[in-house]
Amino acid sequence: MSKVSYYTAEGLKKLRDELNHLKDVERPKASQAIAEARDKGDLSENAEYDAAKEAQGLLEMKISKMEETLANARLIDESQLDTSKILVLSTVKLKNQANGMEMKYTLVAESEADLKSGKISVTSPIGKGLLGKSVGDVAEIKVPNGTLKLEVLEITRE
Repeated sequence: MSKVSYYTAEGLKKLRDELNHLKDVERPKASQAIAEARDKGDLSENAEYDAAKEAQGLLEMKISKMEETLANARLIDESQLDTSKILVLSTVKLKNQANGMEMKYTLVAESEADLKSGKISVTSPIGKGLLGKSVGDVAEIKVPNGTLKLEVLEITRE
């Protein structure tokens, strides 16, 4: 049973674009590499041919996995999301109670997580700890160096 993944419109487009690139650009390149290696003679002793065939097999496996992911992808309707508690696609303003530092994160699907742009996965320890919390709640999240106490200051959809 494949697991369903939830995506924003932007994340879904990125996934489709990558799949199309693999099919339309990388697949023909792999076929061309096999054809060139085949033209070099005896296939039983042709390492270039073996390498090209293996690369093609790995590419086809990657394409197959991405097609499966896309088949199980669901688009999140952001207009229907509740802002009273933290859900996927919530942008949350948090205050670390230990040092008073404030931070802002958007909770996204695992495949869209990017800490540099403030997007954390709902499957990460912090993401899991925040889900379902409301403004004013304090999330206690176990991390390798102890317990983080994060106070929820604000929940928005951006």
